[in-house]
Amino acid sequence: MLEDMLAKGTKEKQDEEVRFASFSTFCDNTKKSKDKSISKAKADIEQLSADIQMAESDAHEAGLAIADLDKNIGIWETDKSEATEIRKKEHADFETTHKDYEESISAVERAMAVIKAGPAGQVNLAQTSLLELSSLKRIPAKARRLITSFLQQGSEPMSALMQDAQEMVAAPEAAAFESSSGGVIKMIEELGEKFGDEKDTLEKEESEARHSYDMTAQQLTDQIEAATREKKSKLSTKAKREADKAGAEGDKSDTTAALNEDEKYLSDLTATCEQKAADFAKRQELRQGELDAINKAIEIMSSDAVSGSGDKHLPGLVQKSTSLAQLRSQTTSPAQRAVATFLSDAAKRSNSRILSLISLKVTEDPFKKVTKMIKDMIIKLTEEATEEAEHKGFCDTELTTNKQTRDYKTEEATKLKAEIEKLTADIAQGAIDISDLGSQIAEIDAAISKATEERQAEKAKNQATIADAKAGQQAVAEATTVLKEFYDKAATATALVQAEGGSSQSPMPETFDEPYTGMAGGGVLGMLEVCQSDFARLDADTSAAEDAAANEYGEFMSDSQVDKATKEATLKHKQGKKTRNESALATANKDLVSVNEELDAALAYYEKLKPSCVDAGESYEERVARRKAEIESLGEALKILSGDDI
Repeated sequence: MLEDMLAKGTKEKQDEEVRFASFSTFCDNTKKSKDKSISKAKADIEQLSADIQMAESDAHEAGLAIADLDKNIGIWETDKSEATEIRKKEHADFETTHKDYEESISAVERAMAVIKAGPAGQVNLAQTSLLELSSLKRIPAKARRLITSFLQQGSEPMSALMQDAQEMVAAPEAAAFESSSGGVIKMIEELGEKFGDEKDTLEKEESEARHSYDMTAQQLTDQIEAATREKKSKLSTKAKREADKAGAEGDKSDTTAALNEDEKYLSDLTATCEQKAADFAKRQELRQGELDAINKAIEIMSSDAVSGSGDKHLPGLVQKSTSLAQLRSQTTSPAQRAVATFLSDAAKRSNSRILSLISLKVTEDPFKKVTKMIKDMIIKLTEEATEEAEHKGFCDTELTTNKQTRDYKTEEATKLKAEIEKLTADIAQGAIDISDLGSQIAEIDAAISKATEERQAEKAKNQATIADAKAGQQAVAEATTVLKEFYDKAATATALVQAEGGSSQSPMPETFDEPYTGMAGGGVLGMLEVCQSDFARLDADTSAAEDAAANEYGEFMSDSQVDKATKEATLKHKQGKKTRNESALATANKDLVSVNEELDAALAYYEKLKPSCVDAGESYEERVARRKAEIESLGEALKILSGDDI
């Protein structure tokens, strides 16, 4: 029974060693895997935090720039609106004042025309004209008093005034009318000249004010359009960087959650593994103590002291000993022969060389020697069974641990090779993407440079064309004015000459029948009008083309800058990813070398275990069964020798 307990305890101890070896391998492999995952997650979180900070900074800077642009746009739009309102008011004032001057000049001209027309039925009309003239608000007070005083004198002074005006027309050198008119005609003519000069001054000031407004409005419009384009670009950049920040924050949140879960799992696993290791050590110590106690008990029970006590206190044994002593005189006792036959049959059944050898020894050796030999053989076989059980436990533990190590390292090597292939492919693709993005950014820069160069040349050409068109319009207008004045004067002069031809002087030689009006009828003024119209159309078309080209260039620059900013951000991201992949590739290659070395060591150790643990010829179960049969047969043999079966 003690031997059965020894065998059972040994087997349970070995089974426990095998199970704990498997558990220990699981702990080690899982800890390595989790440590690696935690390190990678921390590195990813650090990178994502940097990406979030950078994206937030970029978005903040874009927001500040947008706020400044909005502020400037608001100021410029307010300035433009105020300038427009001021210009409208100035122009309205100009229209009102200009209308007053035109009415005043018209009144002066009507008054002079009526006065110079003659007295026949025109006195009342002349008085009405002078009365209308005196009611104008732009008539100076002195002139109004003079006209009013003159009108109060009645119709005779008015008739005299009109007579003096006619004489003045007939003989401009005469000035007798002044005494009778009291200087009214001269005063009216001076008023006409004064109103004309003031009107010209007013028109000149209006032209200058309009030009100043146009320049200011155009400058403000250009500033607003440029700021609007830049704002559009900044809005695009801000939206993209905010999207980048949101994506990085989501990734960071997921990675942090996974990191916390891995750290908690690793902490729990470490505590469990340490507790299990402590428990295993205590159990193994206890089991070994139990086996040592059982071995000691077997040793005591098998000693001569126990056997002697049995002989002393168990009379049956003494009687059998006496009987056996009486049989010693024979060469071979019947019990020995019976044992020899039993062991020989058992040797044949179990194919045991040991039982066959002992069956021969039983017939040859003395009885006492045979008994001791059988007992010694039982002890030896029991010790061999214990040693082999311990070796079996060692083999099971080592083979299980070695297989788990080989499987884990093989799987880890496969994963690392797959990771290396993927990282290599990602790095190659990243290099292609980076090169393509670099080329695209260079193309955008080249396109911007070319477009800017062409825009500057086009703008310079358009400005020169507009300047030429305006200069042409001015020159044609001046030429038209000069020719018109000339032809008007020429027609008047010719008419006067014709009128003088009917006087009492000597007849003028016949030269022409009609008044000479110059070459105006030949279409020169019409041609000039066409030229002026062409210059005006050229000015308008070129200005419109310039505005369209400027807007198109602005849109192109805005779109190009947004596209470039997007590509530069993508390029930066891909460069960072490529760098991280290269670092990960170097780490994976290093890990693969280490894993392959560990796998080679595990394979070499397996080859070392095979001769004694795998390729032993007869299986462990067969050896245990055979040895058990041998021990049981030897035990039966002892019983036969002691007469227990009788």
